[in-house]
Amino acid sequence: MQVCVIHGAEDLRIEDRATPDIPPGGALIRIRAGGICGSDLHYYFEGRNGDFVIREPLIPGHEVSGEVAAVASEVTRLRPGQRVAIHPGRNCGHCAACRAGRGNLCRNVFFMGSASRFPHMQGGFAEYVAIDESQAYPVSDALPFTTAAFAEPLAVALHAVERAGPLLGRSVLVVGAGPIGLLVLLAVRRAGAETVAMTDVLDAPLALARRIGADAAVNVAADPDALPRMAQETGGFETAFEVSGNPAGLASCLQAVRPGATVVQVGTLPPGQFPFAGNLVMAKEIDLRGAMRFDREFAHAVACLDRGLIDVTPLLTASVPAAEASAAFGLAKQRDKHAKVQIVF
Repeated sequence: MQVCVIHGAEDLRIEDRATPDIPPGGALIRIRAGGICGSDLHYYFEGRNGDFVIREPLIPGHEVSGEVAAVASEVTRLRPGQRVAIHPGRNCGHCAACRAGRGNLCRNVFFMGSASRFPHMQGGFAEYVAIDESQAYPVSDALPFTTAAFAEPLAVALHAVERAGPLLGRSVLVVGAGPIGLLVLLAVRRAGAETVAMTDVLDAPLALARRIGADAAVNVAADPDALPRMAQETGGFETAFEVSGNPAGLASCLQAVRPGATVVQVGTLPPGQFPFAGNLVMAKEIDLRGAMRFDREFAHAVACLDRGLIDVTPLLTASVPAAEASAAFGLAKQRDKHAKVQIVF
């Protein structure tokens, strides 16, 4: 089978490997579409994602969908030919986090396409992957594979919204108009926010943000005073999501929210330490919360996509054959031209 393998920074190779065996209680999935995530970009262009460094060849990809090719004899919930979105994680079920109902914080998690453990956890940019039955979420035959592949990043956005608490009628700021930021915008709208403002340093993603529901979309590089001006006019935002992964973005959130607000850190910040305006957290009594991946939100993401409750199609800007995966990563890096780029098999 054809597999995309990252050997180091800007060293991606298309290799032929044996098709994996069907695991007990599992299924063999023929992958049809997979989105390139920010973590995939870091692995490709830098050979690392934050503190996680590639130490052996890594198959990236965790935003994938496909069809069931075969199932183990004891599997009854899946059938060959069925379309599925794939949950990329398998939690241990017995650690403290899992027992507390927070499987996204499992210390023993297997998560596709990650170098956080060694040997690395291989991902889904392959013609076939073997998974546990629990990772497969069936979708209707009418749902395109490219749409089903949005289940994972949409689940990230839904979990971030869950971490924020009630948003009905609230004023919300989203910093960073990358694919996850745009999905957070869609999730915030579904949660009932009254007004949503979005910031970025590029015009193209901000134009897309306006198209899919942002009330205001501001280029803070072109107009650095725009966000402070909006915060002063409104008395500050009630909730903010930092999705850029930039320390300056977090500083903007802390400054732009009103006293008693909630700030959710969604983006992956650079490794190491950086100056932090902790006194603003104290003086304003800001609730600063992290949002790590997702848990039960994956099932809700699949339902939203399958039932047409959230329309992600405007975010898909390119679908590239797996044989041209390196070119796909190059496109995905061009944030002034592309939102979500997917690899198709």
